[in-house]
Amino acid sequence: MSLMVSISGVRGIVGDSLTPEVIVRYASAFAEYCKRLTPTNPLVVLGRDGRVSGKIVGNLVSSTLLASGVDVLALGICPTPTIQLAVEKEGAAGGISVTASHNPIQWNGLKFLGSSGMFLDGEENTQLQAIAAKQTFRFTSWDRTGKHRADESWLEKHIGCVLAAPYIDPAITKKRAFKVVIDCVNGSGGLVVPKLLRLLGCTVIEMNCDASGIFAHTPEPLPENLQDLCKRVRSEQADLGIAVDPDGDRLVFITEQGEPFVEEYTITAAVSYVLDREKAEGRGKSTVVTNLSTTRAVDDVATRYGARVIRTPVGEINVARKMKEVGATIGGEGSGGVIYAPVHLGRDAMAGIPLVLQFLAAHGGTLSELKSSLPQYFIAKGKIELGTITPDHAIAAVRKTLGPDAQINEEDGLRIDYPDHWIHLRKSNTEPIVRVIAEAKTASTARSLVEQYRTLLSRNSGPL
Repeated sequence: MSLMVSISGVRGIVGDSLTPEVIVRYASAFAEYCKRLTPTNPLVVLGRDGRVSGKIVGNLVSSTLLASGVDVLALGICPTPTIQLAVEKEGAAGGISVTASHNPIQWNGLKFLGSSGMFLDGEENTQLQAIAAKQTFRFTSWDRTGKHRADESWLEKHIGCVLAAPYIDPAITKKRAFKVVIDCVNGSGGLVVPKLLRLLGCTVIEMNCDASGIFAHTPEPLPENLQDLCKRVRSEQADLGIAVDPDGDRLVFITEQGEPFVEEYTITAAVSYVLDREKAEGRGKSTVVTNLSTTRAVDDVATRYGARVIRTPVGEINVARKMKEVGATIGGEGSGGVIYAPVHLGRDAMAGIPLVLQFLAAHGGTLSELKSSLPQYFIAKGKIELGTITPDHAIAAVRKTLGPDAQINEEDGLRIDYPDHWIHLRKSNTEPIVRVIAEAKTASTARSLVEQYRTLLSRNSGPL
């Protein structure tokens, strides 16, 4: 298995592609990157998502940074968005989250953050990769090593920042007193999400919240991996279920019927609530930013409120940068990633939870009724392993087959828009696959489109 190096950081299988040598190389490169920006004792914030291998990887990263003359603020086990927030508030030169996000337990990796608390963008990643490739690292003498400081208070600080943000008012959710089943897959969210829910007035039933890193199921919060949560919601007669991924940046809901709310509707619901509040305040024309693989339901909701939608290539940093550029309050990705700018410019389950719960409280009905009030679309997703195709060649070949009625966007692979559906073909940032995503008005049409374009890609899989 090869190492995955992309705008989302570095990921690999521990002991296979993610070896101590690789970890030290990239930690050294990041130390050098930070020292070029802050020559004297730069500070790097470090945290991990609770994976079994996280302590080993984290210790290697920390020791490498210290040996490079970089100060380390160690947050321990915490969500990636907590690290992002700490980087921003501490005025750090950067941050590293030791996580492989939704990848299986044998994986781990490093997500690199800039001084803004946002992930490194394309140009910044190019600079980091160039440093890592040269491997001309400079380590310090024993009396000039960096200083290490542990601070586990940032989980509480994160909660405080969320509850202090505009449009977030615990009094609203306390009136409904929701009964919630929460599944944190034994990742970092287990240390903080149940606490936030209780502060929002919820009765909380915890599943897999011990932060042991022993994932109780495949960690990506997709419907097929959340069947136990669905059953528990039904058996407990709960108002809803919530699941987050191991590093706490993706958020999905389960309805009171034990059915998936669908991850694409996390961002749709959050957008709807924020736009409603902005319109009530007379904020003028709002802007929403999302990526090219996210549901059209966001566009329909924005139209209701006279807002505009800007789409970017897939990748949190692309959405966050554009939000900062245009001053958007709300944005995110259809994978369950809500970015609420008043908290920080990063995907954050902690920020998304109160927005959606307040939307549900204001709606007054059940979560399934809320879902039915939103624009209805169906997304299907497929993939092809890179071993079977040459991605650029195959996507370019599909492009040549399209007629004049297709609206084409090639900013990130190939997105093809028609009046009643769309398809997006792109090489993944986090796995060695090509993703095939389609959305239509019926589930069967969306699935059929995925298979149609998977076949087209496979037929054109030869080398350039």
